[in-house]
Amino acid sequence: MAPLQVGDTLPEGVKFEWAPITDSDPTACGLPQEYDASKEWKDKKVVLFSVPGAFTPGCQARHLPPYIENLSKFKSKGVDVVAVIASNDSWVMNAWGKVNGVKGDDILFLSDTKTFFSKHYGWPAGMGDRNGRWAMVFDHGKVTYAGNEKSPGEVSVSGAEAVLSKL
Repeated sequence: MAPLQVGDTLPEGVKFEWAPITDSDPTACGLPQEYDASKEWKDKKVVLFSVPGAFTPGCQARHLPPYIENLSKFKSKGVDVVAVIASNDSWVMNAWGKVNGVKGDDILFLSDTKTFFSKHYGWPAGMGDRNGRWAMVFDHGKVTYAGNEKSPGEVSVSGAEAVLSKL
């Protein structure tokens, strides 16, 4: 399938796995749950960004931190949900959020199990079962921005500053 483009609609049945952040201990985690993005995001403005892997050097140092630092700017521009996906399981994604000081559902750390979403609607990394580095904005289910990095090591069109400039 081709990646979603501006003007496309988020398909029905898009689901991720997640373990909600309920405490700050990265060594403790609840059971994974299904997160029905198609249902949850239908009437919301959502920023979704994808990374090749939790705790990996570029993702940890240059991609995630600006989203955390600029969360209030996203909210001031009407964003209801900021979510990050990677092919890591929901326990790793939960721990990654906790280690970075994220509380509750400030940012959703979702598992794109087997890179299903990236392979069908986004961009896989081309490095086995890893997601590509990209970002999309959905406004009430419609794609209003879609940016894919030319190289998995870059953080430009998928970074927080680039996405903020498109809101």
